[in-house]
Amino acid sequence: MADRVTVIGWDGSPLTDAARSALGAATLVAGAAHHLALPEVPPRAERIRLGSVALAARRIAQHRGTAVVLADGDPGFFGVVRTLRAPEYGLEVEVVPAVSSVAAAFARAGMPWDDARIVVAHSRDLRRAVNVCRAHTKVAVLTSPGAGPAELALLLDGVHRTFVICEELGTDREQVTVLTSDKAADHVWRDPNVVIVVGGSPGGAAAQGTGWLAGHEVGHPTGPRGWGLPARVYGGVLGEGESVQLRTAQLARLGPQVGDLVWDIGAGTGAAAVEAARFGAAVIAVDAAPESCERTAALARRHGVQLQVVHGRAPQILEDLPEPDVVRVGGGGAEVVTACAARRPERIVTHAATRDEAESLGRALADGGYDVECALLQSVDLDTSAWVERERSVVFLLSGYRVPHP
Repeated sequence: MADRVTVIGWDGSPLTDAARSALGAATLVAGAAHHLALPEVPPRAERIRLGSVALAARRIAQHRGTAVVLADGDPGFFGVVRTLRAPEYGLEVEVVPAVSSVAAAFARAGMPWDDARIVVAHSRDLRRAVNVCRAHTKVAVLTSPGAGPAELALLLDGVHRTFVICEELGTDREQVTVLTSDKAADHVWRDPNVVIVVGGSPGGAAAQGTGWLAGHEVGHPTGPRGWGLPARVYGGVLGEGESVQLRTAQLARLGPQVGDLVWDIGAGTGAAAVEAARFGAAVIAVDAAPESCERTAALARRHGVQLQVVHGRAPQILEDLPEPDVVRVGGGGAEVVTACAARRPERIVTHAATRDEAESLGRALADGGYDVECALLQSVDLDTSAWVERERSVVFLLSGYRVPHP
């Protein structure tokens, strides 16, 4: 095992005395090509071109001597330190940090970043990073080959954002470009880069001062506590299938979270869509009625959440929408459920007013490859001034859980 492992962050500035001292004593140096070309790297040290950090960690663990790993930015922030400290390698590391690439990118843009979401994008799961950009007004994306600004822009189709693209930070080839997201796909961008994605409707009055929790929009209205909120929170009477009890059960089964994309088909007043967005998920609310679309958009602005409203009739309108993680079907029947099942979201929830309709929806879910759960929900709304019944609701709640492929 290496006698000593030092991880040095590099942000383009001159190396510190501690970094130079560690490098001068190194018998093995691992890093990218531009790191290994630094004049401080000892000419006789073994050099490892850092591609796979896991392979480098194994080689360092076998080395007898003093090892140094060079990395861009702060190596403890989405960097190599986590892998090097993994139990299977048994390495104890000392870290000489530098300014992280995210901090440098926001500094170049002249923007605060304690209210930014920070995500790492890989080609295998780029859509989750895109969903965060859909749902939040300020996001820093640490990109990778195949998951860069152009790919990010293409998947954001239909959502307007501004990109601040910072290429090769800390090098003499550093460049900062500001453009709208629809233009980003027309360029070839150099790696490594950081993309700051800003835009959307902040909603509510701008707050004075600062927030208290990193990664949350400063002054973002927290709104009323809880979820499954009553009709008065949404400005009046809710539509059919939007009762507090049904909506609460639907959201509990969907479990929307940051990185998810929720389809709300037959959004009605927008209450379910807004509540899903309050969980931090990206939401596309679909409705055939223009007035419903307008009300949903207004409700989202009032509650300070980001969502995309699509006017059109399902299932035809669904063909061009990006892939969902979970789906709420508020209307449209078995035909819409079948179309949603064909897109293979993890979960689908819907409801029915009658036993026959529930059986039809249940068959559509089962035929689509979903385990089906059905519950009969009955609720009674009481007038507490006289303790008499004010309204009674009976509805079938159907939930489909995707069956994994063998």
